[in-house]
Amino acid sequence: MKAKDLTLWSALGAASLFHIGAEPAAAQSDGNAPAVRNVVLVHGAFADGSGWRGVYDILTRKGYRVSIVQNPLTSLEDDVAATRRVLARQDGPSILVGHSYGGSVITEAGVDEKVAGLVYISALAPDAGESTADQFAEIPAPPEFVIEQGADGFGFVNFEKIKLGFANDTSNADAAFLRDSQVPINMAIFGTKLTKAAWRTKPSWFIVATEDKAIAPKLLHKQAKRIGAEVVEVKTSHVPFITKPKNVAEVIEKAAINSVKETP
Repeated sequence: MKAKDLTLWSALGAASLFHIGAEPAAAQSDGNAPAVRNVVLVHGAFADGSGWRGVYDILTRKGYRVSIVQNPLTSLEDDVAATRRVLARQDGPSILVGHSYGGSVITEAGVDEKVAGLVYISALAPDAGESTADQFAEIPAPPEFVIEQGADGFGFVNFEKIKLGFANDTSNADAAFLRDSQVPINMAIFGTKLTKAAWRTKPSWFIVATEDKAIAPKLLHKQAKRIGAEVVEVKTSHVPFITKPKNVAEVIEKAAINSVKETP
């Protein structure tokens, strides 16, 4: 692939691993059986873990045990392995959450026996045999988002367009931080075919950011419909976990409560 501006899409989320030290009380579902209390958050490309902090704070205050995966973004296999490493540390069933490209990661890693349910946040959900890039075949990414690929094959978000492309409802200061704290991704990842599709056997929830300029909302709805996910629309940009953490936490909690009922 030539080094040039690529209009694709972005992923933003976590990079450092957090795990609360104290043993929390289990969250309850409908006053009956305990809900799933472990939540594992998976980021996509171009970012570190600071974006998940609002969601982390809300859920841990409610007694959930929240862990954040640090994806190396060097290959899909490496990112899936990083996710499985965190899942292995959980003491019971978990809700696996992925943002943007992180949706591909949880789709592959989510077949793990500890995963009770999946939550996609403005994410992609390929089927087995498909790649992340394949999802854009019929509905390309909006022109506002531009990735610049270097000679080494790793990509960054265009510095001038990062706010417009996926964080248009953040403050200028927050957008600047996102711009300057980017973690580059190996662009070859987008062409890697998945071998598994966890959404075929696990219940799924899906947040569609209606103002997304990185992945077209029409494509997000198409992905959600194909996997049979319960859909929640949120009026925000590509980064709802930063701009609308309460909405994101509510969907994750709903998945934690209802996955117990839906999982055999």
